[in-house]
Amino acid sequence: MILSRYERMIAKRYLLPGKGEGFIFLVAGISLVAVMLGVAALIIVMSVMNGFRAELFDKIVGLNGHAVVQGYGGRLPDWQSILKEAKATPGVTSATPMIDQPLLATFQGRVEGVLVRGMTVPDIRSSSTLIKNVKGGSLNALKPESGNVAIGSRLAENLGLQLGDTITIINPAGRATPFGTAPREIAYRIAAIVEIGVYDYDKALVIMPIQDAQTLLLLGDVVGMIEVQTVDPDRVGQILEPLAAKVAGRAVVQDWRQMNASLFEALAVERVAMFVVLSIIVLVAVFNILSSLIMLVRAKTRDIAILRTMGASRTGLVKIFMTVGVTIGALGTAAGMALGFTFLFFRQNMVDAIQFVTGQNLWDPSVRFLSELPSKSDPVEVTVICVMALLFSFLATLYPAFKAANTDPVQVLRYE
Repeated sequence: MILSRYERMIAKRYLLPGKGEGFIFLVAGISLVAVMLGVAALIIVMSVMNGFRAELFDKIVGLNGHAVVQGYGGRLPDWQSILKEAKATPGVTSATPMIDQPLLATFQGRVEGVLVRGMTVPDIRSSSTLIKNVKGGSLNALKPESGNVAIGSRLAENLGLQLGDTITIINPAGRATPFGTAPREIAYRIAAIVEIGVYDYDKALVIMPIQDAQTLLLLGDVVGMIEVQTVDPDRVGQILEPLAAKVAGRAVVQDWRQMNASLFEALAVERVAMFVVLSIIVLVAVFNILSSLIMLVRAKTRDIAILRTMGASRTGLVKIFMTVGVTIGALGTAAGMALGFTFLFFRQNMVDAIQFVTGQNLWDPSVRFLSELPSKSDPVEVTVICVMALLFSFLATLYPAFKAANTDPVQVLRYE
């Protein structure tokens, strides 16, 4: 929308407070702040929601793979042949045997439920999820029959464990004796402490070489599942469809969506709901722009009539008032982007400060799954939010702009 010199001059004067127009300027300022807060709220909430999904996906899928071939009863006797079939499946980048078993752990009289995970030593040392989250010790100490394990940071806190301490893992399904089943207890040395960032894993995870897990669980040469990574996690079901058909009757293939269906579906629904609700805030802010422009048109009726008698066109008046409204919306949108990204940059500091002032734990990892407030801004989403705010602002200018353009100078100046 190109404005002539006089149109720019008039639009600029209408944007600044004139004598006796303080209230109109106040309403316009409130409109700008409302747009700013609405845009900032949308950017912050959508970025946090995206961060939740991304962090959960990276951490959960980083530990569990894009899919698993699960044996019936938690056992996969012919895992070698299934492993070969998985690796030969087009689109599969890696397939590794694994054991996952919930058991009990004890240390100095304290008992906690744990999730024992047996992995091959090369997989332990090459797992980026584990390597980048080691808080103490070294994963290189985990070797077959070494008696060394890595545990989650929350589990270490709950049991009071330090590096070098010995934790006892209890397998209730031990060996049969004449007096009944005797639980199997094996002591392991803490060689590393990891903090995945997902509370449920940090409070229970015990990682050991797969050979030690087989010994603990009396499995022999049997594993519980095969973890599979693919070229595209969003097409994992399609990629693994041939493998699922081959292992039917021996095992079942579950992808990351099926294993965490309720969690990711809840996040998707909440994301859409939050976007709709917060968009209403922007819409309300735009109505403020509409009301301020209507008040401006009423206050400038005499000026508009004089401009019309001096030769100002209807189109010119429409452009002037559209420029005023869109400028308010654009400034509010730009300020909202700045406020939103500033909040996101200092988000954890702000959460900590609010917790310190209020004395309340606003971010309980046991409830939120993650140990810190995540954030991931989507450029496309931010663009949509900004375009939506500008579009609403533009639509709000139409009625007052055309109302001003249709002003009849004869009627206004009749008694002047």
